[in-house]
Amino acid sequence: MEGLVTVVGAGLAGSECALQLARRGVRVRLFEQRPASASPAHHTDRFAELVCSNSLKSTKPETAAGLLKTELSKMGCVLLDVARQTSVPAGGALAVNRDEFSAEVTRLVEGEALIEVVREEVRQIPEGPCVIAAGPLCSDALFQAVSAVVGTDSMSFFDAAAPIVDADSLDREVIFEQSRYEQTGSGDYLNCPMNKEEYDVFLEALLSAERVIAREFEQSDLFCACQPVEEVARTGYKSLCFGALKPVGLTDPRTGRRPWAAVQLRAENAAHTAYNLVGFQTNLTWPEQRRVFRLIPGLGQAEFLRYGVMHRNSFVDAPHALDATFGIPGTRARLAGQITGTEGYVEAIASGLLAALNTYADLTGLDHVTLPATGALGSLVAYATDPATKDYQPMHVNYGIVPPIELPGRVSKTHKREALAARAATDLDAYLATRPELFSL
Repeated sequence: MEGLVTVVGAGLAGSECALQLARRGVRVRLFEQRPASASPAHHTDRFAELVCSNSLKSTKPETAAGLLKTELSKMGCVLLDVARQTSVPAGGALAVNRDEFSAEVTRLVEGEALIEVVREEVRQIPEGPCVIAAGPLCSDALFQAVSAVVGTDSMSFFDAAAPIVDADSLDREVIFEQSRYEQTGSGDYLNCPMNKEEYDVFLEALLSAERVIAREFEQSDLFCACQPVEEVARTGYKSLCFGALKPVGLTDPRTGRRPWAAVQLRAENAAHTAYNLVGFQTNLTWPEQRRVFRLIPGLGQAEFLRYGVMHRNSFVDAPHALDATFGIPGTRARLAGQITGTEGYVEAIASGLLAALNTYADLTGLDHVTLPATGALGSLVAYATDPATKDYQPMHVNYGIVPPIELPGRVSKTHKREALAARAATDLDAYLATRPELFSL
């Protein structure tokens, strides 16, 4: 096929977009500013690096996150296949070895003959057809260029990443293996149990610890799914016990009882040599992280392979600045990934896939993709591009934005979500069958 598409950013969205276009015969010039211009969150120069958690959330089909994965599989998503190939045990979630995942994506992109990789920063919107997938850490120059064109003020929120600890430094006399509601000694999580006294000591230290950004956060600054653990703790004495430290479904083998609270650790790799502190995104200084988190039972001698970090993420007011395909009106550019305000790893991958499909449609004179709003991805796109959406904030897939379904009688939440998932699958299958020119590679 003639023509060239410029893709800016080789993160999750940009990598998926570039691969999808190339597999449809489109030449791609993929720009990535790392390593020449480093970001505050990245650690390597590889593509599709996961900078926060290594979890891509639930695989259960009755959950919104699981439904999204089912939909992307049907649409031929490349990075989802890579995630499954590089997965590590995580119960009902899809978690990956982040090094193997980004290495494989990099190999696929660099091995694609139709993709030219350019390692330099882009400071203006490129001419011709392009997809800006610069991520939430888009450079100031490019974000200002985009903001100037879409005519909206810059918008931003704070995001945070959790620390990672060395498995060899964990106290296995205290820490036990169990996923919630499974037998002790089985499961994909390690658990650090706390009694009330231990919880009180930890909470006091957490609330008084020195922070990198030394001010109280306004709630509007923080995306709720990435609230720093210390900010959650400020909302109430037992807030953590109902959140990241929820002990429900766990049994401490030392006592035979449920602990007062429990910190869960999730494996970072298949070899289980490193563990992520689940839900422990933080804004504490590194010395304070070491001091406070070592108060957690079982982590007294923990060696930190990576400390938690916090950074400002940027996005545009998509419902009022972009069209229904995340295109910038009056240009040949469209956005993809978290810069659009669609939050989450898999959501970023999905937006890259959609950007590729709609850009390909532009090049070939086909109709744009209009996914059914009854599905996980379709409902997210509908929400994020609906001019009626007010006070736009980052959003991930969830059943709260899916059109309701009428069921006879009183039904459980699980039954209702199963019905929503079934309806979504039926509607998507019907739509995909009408678009073989886009979805049949």
